[in-house]
Amino acid sequence: MLMTPELTALALAALLQIGQLALYSVAGQAQAGTGAALKPRDEPIELTGKAGRIKRAMDNHFEGLILFAIAVLVLAMADKSGPVTILCSWLYLAARVLYIPAYIFGWVPWRSLIWLVGLAATVMLLLTALTWQG
Repeated sequence: MLMTPELTALALAALLQIGQLALYSVAGQAQAGTGAALKPRDEPIELTGKAGRIKRAMDNHFEGLILFAIAVLVLAMADKSGPVTILCSWLYLAARVLYIPAYIFGWVPWRSLIWLVGLAATVMLLLTALTWQG
């Protein structure tokens, strides 16, 4: 199996998630302290403000990344790659990159529109995988 543009976008989306995790870790420790980060999490640590928004943006990407990964892997396994799937894959990635500052800085209504672009791109990938006759 070749590394398609869709799989490249998926790999970059996974790296983006790792970057978000690092950003969350730094922001969370700055707010709650290193001691809280090192303790067992029997009681949840409630982050507020920017640190809380970073966490929620990261969690949102975990949810979207699962669906995007399914779509890209279905396309790859079916050997279905073309201009539409490539465009949708890069649209998803661009939307996820833009979603981070949109969520952190409260860009209303842009945050929701950016999220919708990522979801629509994923839905289009799935529909294309199901309907493409090759």
